[in-house]
Amino acid sequence: MLRRRLTRLFGGDERRVDSRTIYVGHRPCPATEAFIPPKFCDNRIVSSKYTVWNFLPKNLFEQFRRIANFYFLIIFLVQVIVDTPTSPVTSGLPLFFVITVTAIKQGYEDWLRHKADNEVNKYLVTVLEDGLRTRKESEKIKVGDVVEVVEDETFPCDLILLQSSREDDTCFVTTASLDGESNHKTHYTVPDTVKDLDSLNATIECEQPQPDLYKFVGRMHIYRNDHEPAVRSLGPENLLLKGATLKNTEKIYCVAVYTGMETKMALNYQGKSQKRSAVEKSINAFLLVYLCILVSKALVCTTLKYVWQSKPGQDEPWYNEKTQRERDSNLYLKMFTDFLSFMVLFNFIIPVSMYVTVEMQKFLGSFFITWDKDFYDPEIQEGALVNTSDLNEELGQVEYVFTDKTGTLTQNNMEFIECCIDGFQYKYRDAGTELDGFCVTDGPVSKLQQKAGREKEELFLRALCLCHTVQVKEPTGQLREQVDGLGLGLGRGRGLGLGLGLGLGLDGEGLPQEEQTGFIASSPDEVALVKGAMKYGFTFLGLESKNMKILNRNNDVEVYELLHVLNFDPVRRRMSVIVRSKSGDTLLFCKGADSSIFPRVRQEEVERIRMHVERNATEGYRTLCVAYKQLSEDEYAQADAGLREARLALQDREERLLTIYNQVETGMSLIGATAVEDRLQEEAAHTMEALQGAGMKVWVLTGDKMETAKSTCYACRLFQRGTELLELTVRTLEEGGRKREERLHELLLEYHRKAVQDAPPVKAGGVTSWSTANQDYGFIIDGATLSMVLNSSPDSNSSLYKSLFLQICQNCTSVLCCRMAPLQKAQIVKMVKNSKGSPITLSIGDGANDVSMILEAHVGIGIKGKEGRQAVRNSDYAVPKLKHLKKLLLAHGHLYYVRIAHLVQYFFYKNLCFILPQFLYQFFCGYSQQPLYDAAYLTMYNICFTSMPILAYSLLEQHICMEILLDNATLYRGIAKNGMLRWGPFLYWTLLGIYQGLLFFFGVRYLFSNPALQDNGQVFGNWSYGTIVFSILVFTVTLKLALDTRHWTWINHFVIWGSLAFYVFFSFFWGGIIWPFLKQQRLYFVFANMLSSVSAWLVIILLIMLSLLPDILLVVFRKPRGPRAPQLSEEPVLQRSRWPQSHRCPTST
Repeated sequence: MLRRRLTRLFGGDERRVDSRTIYVGHRPCPATEAFIPPKFCDNRIVSSKYTVWNFLPKNLFEQFRRIANFYFLIIFLVQVIVDTPTSPVTSGLPLFFVITVTAIKQGYEDWLRHKADNEVNKYLVTVLEDGLRTRKESEKIKVGDVVEVVEDETFPCDLILLQSSREDDTCFVTTASLDGESNHKTHYTVPDTVKDLDSLNATIECEQPQPDLYKFVGRMHIYRNDHEPAVRSLGPENLLLKGATLKNTEKIYCVAVYTGMETKMALNYQGKSQKRSAVEKSINAFLLVYLCILVSKALVCTTLKYVWQSKPGQDEPWYNEKTQRERDSNLYLKMFTDFLSFMVLFNFIIPVSMYVTVEMQKFLGSFFITWDKDFYDPEIQEGALVNTSDLNEELGQVEYVFTDKTGTLTQNNMEFIECCIDGFQYKYRDAGTELDGFCVTDGPVSKLQQKAGREKEELFLRALCLCHTVQVKEPTGQLREQVDGLGLGLGRGRGLGLGLGLGLGLDGEGLPQEEQTGFIASSPDEVALVKGAMKYGFTFLGLESKNMKILNRNNDVEVYELLHVLNFDPVRRRMSVIVRSKSGDTLLFCKGADSSIFPRVRQEEVERIRMHVERNATEGYRTLCVAYKQLSEDEYAQADAGLREARLALQDREERLLTIYNQVETGMSLIGATAVEDRLQEEAAHTMEALQGAGMKVWVLTGDKMETAKSTCYACRLFQRGTELLELTVRTLEEGGRKREERLHELLLEYHRKAVQDAPPVKAGGVTSWSTANQDYGFIIDGATLSMVLNSSPDSNSSLYKSLFLQICQNCTSVLCCRMAPLQKAQIVKMVKNSKGSPITLSIGDGANDVSMILEAHVGIGIKGKEGRQAVRNSDYAVPKLKHLKKLLLAHGHLYYVRIAHLVQYFFYKNLCFILPQFLYQFFCGYSQQPLYDAAYLTMYNICFTSMPILAYSLLEQHICMEILLDNATLYRGIAKNGMLRWGPFLYWTLLGIYQGLLFFFGVRYLFSNPALQDNGQVFGNWSYGTIVFSILVFTVTLKLALDTRHWTWINHFVIWGSLAFYVFFSFFWGGIIWPFLKQQRLYFVFANMLSSVSAWLVIILLIMLSLLPDILLVVFRKPRGPRAPQLSEEPVLQRSRWPQSHRCPTST
């Protein structure tokens, strides 16, 4: 039932109109005749998957949904029911081992989840009940309870703020556990609530729970005696989310609105889709092939058995007469039973233990990423993070990298560079060289030394100080005195230079280091602009009781009443404030992207600013335009009424507010623009160059302006100076003067001809599809044009557009998508992911707007940046800096893929070697289903004798040294497109297994042509035959792995030689004691007897050498190549991971 409810909530049915009514403090309202308390879920958080009662059935059901596990269960049941040649223990014990290990791992992980849940659910909180403060466990909170929260406490559920200990009725909150932002966010109490909460009679009407952290719609009805109920709107600014922490506020009182699994935090932790790696798909394909081989063997043996028995005297020889029951049994039923018996006999060709080994390899291998010291960042004191270990090998198969720009390619560390006021450029310079500021213009040279005028300058700086949501951290003690003393030392000069003294005081010696960034904001852009205004003499002092205070350059404090904040949103791409000055003027200040401001101001003003904005964007700066408007009393009254009405709406609140915002933000005057620099990430260009050298296509998906993003692409060397840029933007669509649809079609065909049709064909036989000819083109598209390509009108050929667009992009070196909405980023990734060949995609980003593309890509990487931790939480892997991506892919990814590919191929190979002699043996035992090996060997082969060496190899092998992999990005191309798990290498391993299996069987048979192999003339029997074959088998497959090992550690030595020693010890031990629980002891002293024969020794050593001869010859005669050999990428895939010794980690290069 809970799952159905969550699924319904998750369906994202935004149009549902049903709401919930909450009675504050569970007190019935006067208007309510019959008070029936509504039922809501309790406050228990359940992130665990199992309970004590359902663990066994649920876990077993999930494990047997796996094909291999289910197959072995069927085989086990057949062995139990049907009279089969091998004991049920032979398949039952490995299956039990696999199921048990997996169940223990999953059970332990779930126990940790239970433990975490209990910590949250048993946490004690204070609840007001009938005027008394009582302590309750968090899980017992109900919707409607009034909860007390003190400073540094975490909110136990989603709450509406009723009362605060602060005088301005606000509280500060950090949401680090939700989105990673450590900044203090301001939340507001509901206006007009009574101070005595015991007498508060109110109901809250709000939307049903939904997962959007930043959206909340509701209203509160406050009932007073003999008065109409007061209605107050509720929004995200009143909602305190579970998991957030109270800061800088002594105490608050709130009412619970969403509890338990209905809180926004709980809803956001659901439904992360399971990603499957390409290796897992290859395993399933190989498994089907081996299943076909198994069925074929069983069919061949069953058919030949009845052909052989049809000859006279063969069906019922004199020494083995049938019983009457056997004579009367149905022939077809007996044939089916024999078929099942052969299936059981050969079933070990399917490697069930491989799944456990792969799971362990992935789980243990992921620790190497978290332990890598190169990924540790001393600035944030964190290293890499692995959220899922299932995709380690995908890191070595990436073909497309989709990256965000801000915070990923750049540092998201904003620095105010310059501004433009009324067409004049103001560049802040050091106070010692240019005290009066330096002013140039983008206009005529004669105007070079002119300025915009004091009035315009001050209006612009006031806009920067007022149009934001920045909060000032409250200084304490000595620090407050320093801040108060700042005014005494301010310069008395004129013009913009006045602010320089203050700017230096605040950013230089005036304050201690920790208070230099004494601002709290949701975006670093806003802090940069407020600091920029400080440099020019206008200081924002903070917000007190809806009054914003500014210290101007005359040291006078200006106070403005904050009337309304028109919040920023990605659709409008701007934000505004409405304030009232002391003189009574009502002003609207607006800042935003040029594309959203220019259409809303007078066009003659635009021309003076546009050139400045475009030049700054070309230089790679982030630009914002600033505008203002003086509102008349009527205009403000109309806007105020509209905003209040829209904020009270429960349905379509967002749309109504957007309409009012657009009505108010028209007819503005453009004052100027700002330029803020976002520096490139450390080694960003070097990293991008390495990824392109490895054959990956890099696409930049950003919401920024095209010019800014383009200059970043040049700086990162994604675009070279010789790159021809193919631009498909709104600007290019409007150039022809025709309909956009026609122009789009024409440009797509033109670019397709250039980049695809006229490009030289890719050389045949190349491992990848990259060609040197494709280096010449870069592609640029914006969000609006992308919408036309992806969502074309029904009468146009949208599939043709998509196809042309994709082909053009795939033939370009790099692609830049600018002005992108988060959903469009995901659409791009999905389009490439589902294109021909299903290329492996990787998305990397640092902000909440990157989550959609991170979840959509095969591999999602989060950067532990400054835009919160939502990207990190939703990613598969997280690294502190972009530069770490190079080692993660080129070194770790490469090695993970080679290791697991070798593991998979080796498992199928060693099981084929194991079962082929068993199959051949049937031709010499009358198809009687006589096993060649003892039951103990059948059981222990995959579990003990051969499992540890391959596990150690798959964790520790470095066929090429990490330093060489990092220096030679082209080595990455050699394993691209799942190169080591294609049908070619699979066929090689299969043929090798067949060759060795034939050699084992017929080599020993040749030895047995004279079975009197002992000094006393005693002959060897069939169990000696099988034991010799098995001994050669164990030694050959283990030594084969030793030959393939390039990176030897003490662990490799221990497990390889230890496994062989254990086999010898076990064989002596198993055959040297009479075991009371065995009905028949087939191997009693067989192994010791076998080793007493010199001939047996000779054949074992000779056959091991002959089996390994192909590998030895390959190593000896293969042309040696150095670690930096360019032809390495052309190495035939059949040579797999057996690299020459020259590729080992050198002591010096």
